Amino acid sequence: MSLFSNLLNLHSGSKPLEDFFTEIVAYFLSLNKEILIDWLKHHSIISDDNYSSIKISTQQKHKGLESHTEDSRLDIVVELSNGLSTDVIFVESKIGAKDGNNALRKYAELLSNLPNIRHRILIYITRDYDPKEEIKTLAFQLEPKVSFYQLRWHQFYTRLRQHATDILAQEILTFMRENEMSHTNQFSSVDLLTMVNYNKTLNLMESTLNEEVQQEFKLAFGGVINGAASRTQWKWDERYIIYTHLSPLKWDFCCGVGYFGLNPSNLTDYPYLGIFLQVSHRFAQRPKIIESMQKVINDKPNIWTPVNLTILPAWSAIFYQKSLQEFLSEKDQLSAIKLFFQESIKELKTVQEQYFNFPWKGVSIEADKEDLDTSSSSVT
Repeated sequence: MSLFSNLLNLHSGSKPLEDFFTEIVAYFLSLNKEILIDWLKHHSIISDDNYSSIKISTQQKHKGLESHTEDSRLDIVVELSNGLSTDVIFVESKIGAKDGNNALRKYAELLSNLPNIRHRILIYITRDYDPKEEIKTLAFQLEPKVSFYQLRWHQFYTRLRQHATDILAQEILTFMRENEMSHTNQFSSVDLLTMVNYNKTLNLMESTLNEEVQQEFKLAFGGVINGAASRTQWKWDERYIIYTHLSPLKWDFCCGVGYFGLNPSNLTDYPYLGIFLQVSHRFAQRPKIIESMQKVINDKPNIWTPVNLTILPAWSAIFYQKSLQEFLSEKDQLSAIKLFFQESIKELKTVQEQYFNFPWKGVSIEADKEDLDTSSSSVT
């Protein structure tokens, strides 16, 4: 295991893989600016290397424009200057997650509005395939225009291997292999197993969420959305759930029961099962909901798990959950999982009655089509 994996494992709670890796790469490139220039030139992002000053910063905050609902925080910002003019590059880095909340659109608009800049460049680099042709078109139509480039981490890995002469580079390469960022466009044995077993796995998961569990969830929270919508959740939010919206603004307040963490960065990690209650940072009643969530965590710290209750802007949630690993020793795993889902529903209903002094109104419909904004809806 790499040094960086060992350090990341020391982090308590949910591991901040993307931010952690962003800091590593940015630090490495700040020490090896010739590798940064070589990488950018290799992808035709810049055409020359006649820069007298190169500045790299991370987690840089930018005040939102009037059309934006919130401020932005950039993963990596690169400023290249030749003494007469300056080029600015925003880098948005993703490993397991997808672009959410129209972040790329906002970053392009922020770049376009920066004063006294020669070339404005937005790079979206991901581990997984996530095409964004619409962003390229939008960015080019801005005035001043922004050049948009979409890259994959396996390309960076291949380029870095050519310069891996020191210990730091070797550790980065090892960390990338451990987190599947070195994969090329070839199917692995794991990919093939996934293909041939997808329907079987889906049927097993569906069987634990159908009938009694679905009916109990609907009775408890007033509605249920499932079917194709649940499969869209798997694609965008790494979870397979039945769920319902608890506010007229849909994803601003919702709850769901099912499977989470279905695309872990580490293949040795297990998905987990359970129920969640989630609120958007945009929701007007968020402070009241967060206050109730915090009371739940204070009274039941060994039962409920918090996510982002104090971080803004961010989606916030509480989870009642168990690892799938805990069910593998059961003789009838599906029955045990179904019973746990029913237990989860009862637990959230109890929490609702004891800690929330306002009604929840579930969406009383069956739906097979997902909402268009699912990619910005999750905390996992």
